[in-house]
Amino acid sequence: MIYGALKLSLGSGLKLAFRPWVEGLENIPAEGPAILASNHLSFSDSFFLPAVLDRKVTFIAKAEYFTSPGVKGKLTAAFFRGVGQLPVDRSGARGAGEAAIKAGMAVIEAGGLFGIYPEGTRSPDGRLYRGKPGGLARVALATGAPVIPVAMIDTEKIQPPGKVVPKLMRPGIRIGKPLDFSRYRGMESDRFILRSLTDEVMYEIMKLSGQEYVDIYATAAKRRLAEQKSAATTTEQRPAA
Repeated sequence: MIYGALKLSLGSGLKLAFRPWVEGLENIPAEGPAILASNHLSFSDSFFLPAVLDRKVTFIAKAEYFTSPGVKGKLTAAFFRGVGQLPVDRSGARGAGEAAIKAGMAVIEAGGLFGIYPEGTRSPDGRLYRGKPGGLARVALATGAPVIPVAMIDTEKIQPPGKVVPKLMRPGIRIGKPLDFSRYRGMESDRFILRSLTDEVMYEIMKLSGQEYVDIYATAAKRRLAEQKSAATTTEQRPAA
């Protein structure tokens, strides 16, 4: 009930204010499980995609959003639960990976739509980065659910880093045809199969989004950018000889 109310209010508000365009809605099944694998450009991706669909999409979110103290923390937790997000505990030896896989399998086994970002984090510069072979591939192979590639377009331009007020513009969403990986069933322990499946999905996302593809992980790219920024700052602060 909470999800329906928030979807009606938030979804309607987003569509009215930003008027997102969407292609390929017919590729979303009317019922039954599926995995929506999307590129990740903005925090708002997890809101725009559910806003244009008739069915609930469940994403994962870090557990801190659900455990913060005080009134603000409780309101934040209620909001994220209301929009269909599941908390994932990132602690432990393998962090969020195993938790995400378990959460995704639970959603699929219940016949729902599970949303996942194979890049693992938001793109630092609008380009498409290498997909991580863990969560997406293992959930797909363990459940047999079809994988539907999704491309979010221009969502990063709505509220760039450092901007408080979002820019009113039309983002886009392209939804590709479902991908069947039943030929790989029972091979979820083969790392080469996991890599192959993930790369195939990323290729389809690249075709839908038109993004430049970079064959490194987005986390590594962010680390490089941070190091470059730190080095530049150090150089600027160094006194002249």
